[in-house]
Amino acid sequence: MPTYRPGPVSLILAALVALFLLLPLLAVIPVSLTPTRMLAMPSGELSLRHYRALIEDPRWINSILLSIRIGVVSSAFSTVLALCFSLGVWMFQPRFTAALVGFVLLPMVVPPVVSAITLYFLLTSISGASSFFGYDTWLGVAMAHAVMTVPFATVLILVSLSQLDRRIDLAARGLGATVWERATRIIMPNIKFGIVTAALLSFVLSWEEIGVTLFITSVNAITLPRLMWMGLRDNIDPAIAALSVILIIITVLVLAARGAVVRLRRAQ
Repeated sequence: MPTYRPGPVSLILAALVALFLLLPLLAVIPVSLTPTRMLAMPSGELSLRHYRALIEDPRWINSILLSIRIGVVSSAFSTVLALCFSLGVWMFQPRFTAALVGFVLLPMVVPPVVSAITLYFLLTSISGASSFFGYDTWLGVAMAHAVMTVPFATVLILVSLSQLDRRIDLAARGLGATVWERATRIIMPNIKFGIVTAALLSFVLSWEEIGVTLFITSVNAITLPRLMWMGLRDNIDPAIAALSVILIIITVLVLAARGAVVRLRRAQ
C-alpha cells in the first residue's frame, strides 16, 4: 500500500502554523532572563536571578513537592476507582450501564465552578470532624482532584476494555476462574497500557488543576499552580517565566524520549 508523503507546500504551511502556535511559548524564554523584578523583555543585560530564586526560595520547592505528592495520591486513587468501576461495568454488564457511566462522567460535564463550590462545602464539613483531612489540607486537595480526574481515567480504561475480546473472559470463567482471578490475571494484564495511561493523565490533570484548588485551599496547601497564580495576581514575579521555561524543556525532553523509543521499537 503506497504511503502518502506531504509535499513542500504542505510542509511549509505546517511549519508556519507550528511556529505561530509556539511563538507565545518561545516569548517566555527571554522574559525569564530579565534582570528586573517585573515581567519584561530584557533590554540588553541577561540574568539567571529568577532561576536561582526557584532554588533558593523555599516556597517554590515546597509547592513543587506538594503538587507531586497530591498528584501521585490523587492519580492512584482515581485510577483505582476508575478501574473498579470499568471492570464492574464490563464484566457484569448491568442493566443501567449507560446511566451509571453518565453519572461517573458528570464531573467532566458540570462547570468547574459548580464542582469547586460543591467540594468546598464538602471539605469544610469534613474539617469540623478532622483537621487532617478537609479544607486546606493536602489530603483534601488530593481527594478533590481525584473526583475531577476519575471521569477521564474511566474513559481511557473503558476504551481499552472495548478493544478486549470478551471470549478471553468467557473462557476463563468456563474454566472455573473466580471474579478476582479473571480481573487480575486475565483482564488487567491485557489493558495495562490503558491503566498506565489513565494514571499518567490523572497525574497531569492534578498537577495543573487550579480552578478547584482556589476554592478548597487557603494558606496551608499551596500547590504549584496556586503559587503561580498568586505570583501573577499579587506581584507579577518573573520567576514564573523561569519555571515555565523549565516545564517546557521537561515536556520537550519527554516527547523526544517517547519519539526515540517509538523509533527503536519500529526498527526492531
